[in-house]
Amino acid sequence: MTHGALNHLAVTVTDLAASEARFYAPVLAFLGYEKIEDIPGTMTLWVNMPAQMAMNLWQGKPEFAGEKHTRYAPGFHHCAFGVDRRDDVDAVHALLQEKGIPILEAPADYPQYSEGYYAVFFEDPDGLKYEVVHMPLFAPEASQ
Repeated sequence: MTHGALNHLAVTVTDLAASEARFYAPVLAFLGYEKIEDIPGTMTLWVNMPAQMAMNLWQGKPEFAGEKHTRYAPGFHHCAFGVDRRDDVDAVHALLQEKGIPILEAPADYPQYSEGYYAVFFEDPDGLKYEVVHMPLFAPEASQ
């Protein structure tokens, strides 16, 4: 039995269809997620069965239109997706460039976080920050 593993992340976006098409679909598909539920204009559900993780995308309510996410206010700061190899981080970076997704920090080593920490940072259309990271601490057998 796994205790404490993250089960799902639910994110509200300004424009569900546009955010999914331009950002979430290519990134989540690359990371092994498959869309299994779609309620147009309301929500979608993406699942990665091997990772035992799901991501919900929710359409924002009209009364909040125009409000912008602030990363350093209380709430969501960023979400990191782990990958097994450094090459996977580089492949995500190439996908981000191809899709015109804003890259906050290109792939680099971050030894201040942990030995071998290698990551790329980027953001969705609403300014939500994401990261794809190879962290040998969690995947020591696949460190290259």
